Amino acid sequence: MRHAFIIGARVIAQLKGDKRFLALSLIAPLIIIYLLKLLFDVIAPAPVTPVSGFMPIPLPTFSASKFILPASAFIVHFLSFVLCAILLVQERTRGTLDRMLISGFRKISVISGYTIGYFGLATLQALLVITEANYLFDFNFPFKTIFILFLVIWLLAVVSVMLGIFVSTFARHEGHVFPFIPLIILPSVFLTGVIVDPEKLPALANLLGYLFPLRYANNIIVTLQQNTYGFSDLWPDFLILLGYAGALLLLASRTMKEKE
Repeated sequence: MRHAFIIGARVIAQLKGDKRFLALSLIAPLIIIYLLKLLFDVIAPAPVTPVSGFMPIPLPTFSASKFILPASAFIVHFLSFVLCAILLVQERTRGTLDRMLISGFRKISVISGYTIGYFGLATLQALLVITEANYLFDFNFPFKTIFILFLVIWLLAVVSVMLGIFVSTFARHEGHVFPFIPLIILPSVFLTGVIVDPEKLPALANLLGYLFPLRYANNIIVTLQQNTYGFSDLWPDFLILLGYAGALLLLASRTMKEKE
């Protein structure tokens, strides 16, 4: 573990020195959530004025709060995955990973070190996203619910970082990362309940949705929004997310290879 913490400290120092990467990682989710707020303000149904002699036709209600939290989780998931994968590919092309392996660092220590280094970034992302979403949409959730929402988005960000590390092992340069977006990230927003209830999807599409970590994060978020949850309703999905993170850590360490 000592090697992992050494690498983690190096990654943290590197992140502090890369101001553009930090700005993109932290500010981009906030901008997107603000744009969603503007969008929801426009598409929210306007009040219906009764006409003499006619009954007003009730319009379907649109709940921004029901959508914005899953959307916020997806934004963090997407950006954490892409930015981390690209940064790790850059480390490989520069020969940094090769030098670590030649110096006697084990692959699992290298992957764990990068994961430790990105923990702080994932924490900041989750905290900023929850704070802005709560401020803009005024959820009025109790502190316990807000804290659990933070944990969910934070854990999803950590899983996204590990997914990015895993994908980076198959890329020789940054451009190889982008084909994984339509293969892994975009299907998750359609198949995990962020937009449509998975139970309303065809059986195969619903089954495929269980392969994506966003499915389990969204399950927790939906349960929290019902305000009638208990711990037994949440822990299965939390455990699956933790298992997802552990499995990706092992896979990334086994598939990691030196620069060809």
